[in-house]
Amino acid sequence: MPKLIVAMAGMIAYGEYDVVLASRILGKGALKGGMPLYKYVSNRFLTAFQNILLRQKLSEYHTGFRAFSGEVLANLPLEENTDDFVFDNEMLAQVSYFDYRIGEISCPTKYFAEASSISFRRSVKYGFGVLATSMQYRLQKMRLGKFRIFSRVGRRLFLDYYEEVVR
Repeated sequence: MPKLIVAMAGMIAYGEYDVVLASRILGKGALKGGMPLYKYVSNRFLTAFQNILLRQKLSEYHTGFRAFSGEVLANLPLEENTDDFVFDNEMLAQVSYFDYRIGEISCPTKYFAEASSISFRRSVKYGFGVLATSMQYRLQKMRLGKFRIFSRVGRRLFLDYYEEVVR
């Protein structure tokens, strides 16, 4: 919803959060708004799993409506992420890993035939990618693994762009 852009940007501009997610779950309208039951159940399961492993308390990680501060975009090692749907989820794991503050705002849900570009098969692949990313996060935090998506190596390209163009 374009109406939420000002609220989300304000939460970042006033320094309350570094990242803001528009949650379809907070308002309890996801199913009423037409979210398919299998997507709702999968969303709730994956979110619970991620909250445990990432030690967050988010209502959902799987919304596509997000706002990021310039600092976050400049400092995350985005080049290390996949080129598929799980990219967005890897970003949130990185945001959490590097201790950026995440806020949420309630977002109305309206599903229709063209609302989602992800098929059931790709949804399953996405779900497994989310589980793998969450496990990598926990293993890295416990120092039992070392994964490039949680290193600062891949951030230099974006930092150079941010310093040159944005500032």
